Amino acid sequence: MAIAMQLQAKIITDPHERRRYRRVKLSLIGRYMLADRREFPCQTIDVSVGGLALTAPVKGEIGERVVAYFDALGRIEGLIVRHFDQGFAMSTILPQAKQEKLVNQLTWLINSKALGLPEDRRHERITPKEVNTILRLPDATSTPARIVDVSISGAAVTCTKSAPLGSLIHIGRRRARVVRVFDYGMAVEFALPLSFDQFDENVVL
Repeated sequence: MAIAMQLQAKIITDPHERRRYRRVKLSLIGRYMLADRREFPCQTIDVSVGGLALTAPVKGEIGERVVAYFDALGRIEGLIVRHFDQGFAMSTILPQAKQEKLVNQLTWLINSKALGLPEDRRHERITPKEVNTILRLPDATSTPARIVDVSISGAAVTCTKSAPLGSLIHIGRRRARVVRVFDYGMAVEFALPLSFDQFDENVVL
């Protein structure tokens, strides 16, 4: 707990820096989308709640909107504020709740690397605003379901009917495969991952 608090303070404040948020060295592989919807791979050089520096093949224009996605952090939206030889720096445009969540995510990542801990989940998970959906099961019957959480690669749902492990179903309009069955629900993996540009609380399955 003490380590987490120290690292959280390290991320948020530093009286000797001009930046509002101190950046920490962190290497994460991801993707980003420019305003014209072209998508490219990227890698973080350093990260803070207020911005990121990325190695990127296409830099975009200063002031251009950019959306980045990283498995460990989820979707981050912002503006390109500076170019450098290997890529660009972007500021973040995040609601307060997402800022607080990002602080926790960065604290976890730094702690896990320092202590040699494994990452607990492959992708960030969120609870969408619209949690009601319909499942179409392998026998062609349909059943209402409630989304517990969703990631870019899958979802967990509660429902009164279930399908066998490994079977193909539809959740809303998306094809998926059942990867786990539990009491009153199951977890599914999407046949095609969600677009990271649309991965936020407004996503509809």
